[in-house]
Amino acid sequence: MTTPTVMVIAHRGASSYGPENTLAAFDLALQMEVRHIELDVDVTSDGHIVVIHDATVDRTTNGSGAVTSHTLAALRALDAGSWFGTPFAGERIPTFAEVLARYKGRAHLHTEIKGHSPSLSQRTADVIRTHGMEGQVTITSFQKVRLEEMRAYAPELPTGWLVREVSDATIVQAHAMGLTQLCPHAQAVTPALVRRLHAEGFVARAWGVTTEELMQQVVQAGADGMTINFPDKLIAYLKSHQYL
Repeated sequence: MTTPTVMVIAHRGASSYGPENTLAAFDLALQMEVRHIELDVDVTSDGHIVVIHDATVDRTTNGSGAVTSHTLAALRALDAGSWFGTPFAGERIPTFAEVLARYKGRAHLHTEIKGHSPSLSQRTADVIRTHGMEGQVTITSFQKVRLEEMRAYAPELPTGWLVREVSDATIVQAHAMGLTQLCPHAQAVTPALVRRLHAEGFVARAWGVTTEELMQQVVQAGADGMTINFPDKLIAYLKSHQYL
């Protein structure tokens, strides 16, 4: 009997151990033998794609204001590590291109479209194509319109819809858009839901895994993967239960 493979997706990198969405957090994930990294993208005022979760820089840097109101040079001047701890002082907000170049051939990048710029989807796809990374990136978003834009512009890229719960209507819309994944909150993941998603042809991937109990629930439900801030604990659990 074979055991299923579970995608261990480091959420914004190994973000329990390093400042989220920085090269430091991504490198830590790889040191933990993670081969899937989740990150978020938005666009600067001068059109560059950068890796950051929030709409503003206030929480994760020493700056303030909207991401989209800053030029790339202004964002790169900010300290994106000190808020997490002094060992990470001087970490910078990386560009998406920088991340693609650094991890090409080393990790699959689950890239969430965060911003609301109508050009963000196309710009993100262009950077992926420029780096020849079409086979190493999955696009996700909570925003249906961003996924529709991506499917129209870059149908070669796999796409996943982040949702709180999965309904019949969600499944119908996901089929209509040609999505690859449906990604419910971990609390909504059950064996029955996973079986339904698999029967419908979707990859079942969870988000919102905040505790080890939820982590175990998602694995035991048969999900294909999850984003998680503490990927080392998931890897240890999978090894101890012979999933890896």
